[in-house]
Amino acid sequence: MSKKEFLLQPGMVCRHQTYVVEGCLRSFFIAADGSEQTIQFAVKDWFISDFNSYLTQKPGHLYVEAISPTTILQLEREATEALCQEYPIFDRYFKMTAQKAFAFAQNRMLSNLRDSATDRYLAFHARYPEIEAAVPQYALASYLGMRPEFLSKIKKSL
Repeated sequence: MSKKEFLLQPGMVCRHQTYVVEGCLRSFFIAADGSEQTIQFAVKDWFISDFNSYLTQKPGHLYVEAISPTTILQLEREATEALCQEYPIFDRYFKMTAQKAFAFAQNRMLSNLRDSATDRYLAFHARYPEIEAAVPQYALASYLGMRPEFLSKIKKSL
């Protein structure tokens, strides 16, 4: 995929889980005020998708966009199900991946409700320096729940 290319857009039914081989993708939606709200980044060895659309096979609400040139592998839903039926180890792998993703999402939600903007940035910076280096500041700011100008102010104060 080339930079700025869309893998998914709202209204599309997500038929794949997408695994990032190289590069960086992000999922986001457009809020009522017109701002982009980043939900997830995915770098090497991570999965990304509109998981609600993937599970329900109904039109999704998210954009998935390449932030940089990206190489991906895609697993169709039916092929994934067949693989898991034939090789139970894959069923366990996908179950563990989903559980980790859920736990991560829960921790992120708690952090957004509990932690200050500075603490959220510092935690992200410490845990994911490779993502911070790969994504534009506006995308990182929206992921952290702040405006780009405020993120710049936090960085300058540190």
